[in-house]
Amino acid sequence: MSIEIGSVVEGVVTGITNFGAFVELPGGKVGLVHISEVADVYVRDVKDFLKEQDKVKVKVLSIDDRGKIGLSIKQLQAPRTPANEPRRQGRPNTVSFEDKLNKFLKDSDERLMDLRRNTESKRGGRGSARKAE
Repeated sequence: MSIEIGSVVEGVVTGITNFGAFVELPGGKVGLVHISEVADVYVRDVKDFLKEQDKVKVKVLSIDDRGKIGLSIKQLQAPRTPANEPRRQGRPNTVSFEDKLNKFLKDSDERLMDLRRNTESKRGGRGSARKAE
């Protein structure tokens, strides 16, 4: 079986490093799954996702002039979309811009009224003193 770019093959993890995992492919060839191609989420340590002797399906991404084979596990996983991701708990429903603006204006008006009441009471009722003149 020849290994071509874009083909999907099954292999066995033969070694794990801090930058990825080496996978032995059919025919005795070895390719590298870079840490960025291990999973669809952030991978701090490859050992959290793979261990030696694991059988994995990989997609062949590249084959360079020297015979180095670049592989991916991530590209075979179902893409993450909002429909298949779990909904975050505790997140409020989205509010429209107009609703946010109306709430802001209402709160702002209430604060201004409170501020006016406080400053008038500290002045000693100057407003009523002017009417007496």
